[in-house]
Amino acid sequence: MRTIKQPGAPVTERIQWVEARGRAFSFTLPAGLPLLEAARRGFAAEGFAGGVLNFTRGALGPFGYVMPALSKTDENAAFYSQTYRPSGVTRTRLGSMTLGTRDGAPFFHCHGLWTEADGKASGGHMLPDETVVAEPFEVQAFGIDGAMFTAEPDPETNFKLFGPVAAASTGARTSSRAFALRLRPNQDFAGCLEAFCKAHGIAHAKIHGGVGSTIGARFTHGGTTEPFATELAIAAGTIAPGGSGALEAALDVALIDYTGGIAEGGLVRGDNPVLMTMELVLEPVG
Repeated sequence: MRTIKQPGAPVTERIQWVEARGRAFSFTLPAGLPLLEAARRGFAAEGFAGGVLNFTRGALGPFGYVMPALSKTDENAAFYSQTYRPSGVTRTRLGSMTLGTRDGAPFFHCHGLWTEADGKASGGHMLPDETVVAEPFEVQAFGIDGAMFTAEPDPETNFKLFGPVAAASTGARTSSRAFALRLRPNQDFAGCLEAFCKAHGIAHAKIHGGVGSTIGARFTHGGTTEPFATELAIAAGTIAPGGSGALEAALDVALIDYTGGIAEGGLVRGDNPVLMTMELVLEPVG
């Protein structure tokens, strides 16, 4: 399996996780608000301090983002590009967001694909302090109670990254168990989730949110992404018994690599290692 050497030593715990409670719901982001504040209000209206969400067609402007890039130093295995600020309204195709906290304040980690006003297709990492909702659009959310994604220094990657931590209950109405997860580098994405579910007696699960990066990508449709640094969003994901009875993760994703290449599709199980991080919420179902 492909691996990338990180600047720090591997942390012993390869899956950071917290069990909590949660609930799926939808809401509309209002025009004119910063994307971060619009998302925060939507979760707060349902009693949640944070969680994850997915969306398809949306409109952003002003809008700021970065793409994955090669690192110019040995302090990180990969880095970010310059900041891009396309003019006009950018139309999203899909995206995934983790809403949590950083330095004691609301913050998000959000990846997606979009088309800019001039017709350019692009994608990457949206900047919370430079992105505004241009037109109302609906999102599919999953709030978590009893856990929070919090940005903390990560010695392995030398980045400040979201990871789940236990949090006081907000008293939000919930409907199911939920596991907030962060997968660490150089382990297969699908394999991690399958092993986690097996260890916790979970036979069927649905993935909510899903923001991170893989070392290139290998798709079930036969396509490949060779450039190693990507920004990835999960469009849909499930874990369930396969034909042999063993658990199998089905992961439908979209990504952009550091050359600007865009790819979408199902990931091959066993051949898509995490580059920096992968954060998501796993909901046992059935």
